[in-house]
Amino acid sequence: MAKDSYLVGLIGSGIGPSLSPALHEREADRQGLRYLYRLIDIDRLGRAPEAVGDLLRAARDLGFDGLNITHPCKQLVIEHLDALDPRAEALGAVNTVVLDDGRAVGHNTDITGFATSFARGLPDVPLERVVQLGAGGAGAAVAHAVLTLGAGQVTVVDPVAPRAAALADSLNRHFGGGRAVPAALRELAALLRHADGVVHATPTGMAAHPGLPFPADLLHSGLWIAEVVYRPLETELLRTARALGCATLDGGGMAVFQAADAFRLVTGREPDSARMLADIAELAGAVGTPR
Repeated sequence: MAKDSYLVGLIGSGIGPSLSPALHEREADRQGLRYLYRLIDIDRLGRAPEAVGDLLRAARDLGFDGLNITHPCKQLVIEHLDALDPRAEALGAVNTVVLDDGRAVGHNTDITGFATSFARGLPDVPLERVVQLGAGGAGAAVAHAVLTLGAGQVTVVDPVAPRAAALADSLNRHFGGGRAVPAALRELAALLRHADGVVHATPTGMAAHPGLPFPADLLHSGLWIAEVVYRPLETELLRTARALGCATLDGGGMAVFQAADAFRLVTGREPDSARMLADIAELAGAVGTPR
């Protein structure tokens, strides 16, 4: 018998501004569900990231149906799970845990969320030479998504060179040798001259980290730009790129489609992603239209 009541939470650090509760609860309300989404902020609890296992056990005992997991717990939670979806296993990171019949199963909807958003918003752009700036947790997920979508090669650039190298190695193990290469930040200008597009996966552009991730004069109209930041939806990078005539994609679609995929996994019900896109436009500001 289908349930009509759900208890869900988000475990992570500094998650007070998260839009996940509103995105999930609004869609649940429209579907006639009782759906409580609670923030479990390790900073406010005074707990270390390694406490995610204890928090997961507590959530199981309290009857939670699912959890979203965010920084810095996406890798740490894995050892406490009973099973992993193949995508989460390949990435080595989990952002959604489904709790059912005493089992905790990990998934990664960041990958599917970005892939869906990209295919919808930039359907016909060339993908032979993609430059990705940022090799952190979000960067790993979107790099997997871009290669899954058929990118020829992704060049991973990160201020921390070993992090870029580690991500490239992981991608090559999964997708085949030569599909990903690391590069230093000083190489970015030369890389962008010949790239088809840029995936931006660093915090630069967020409300707390305003500005551009690289000098504006490195942009040119032959590039497409895909952004991961969604607060604000129109970052300075997107605004500058659009003024040059670049095709662009804001981070709102990834936020919505990863939430929609998590909602589906937890409830077994089909969310209305169009309504959820309207929600994020209202919650985070006007969505820029990709072109």
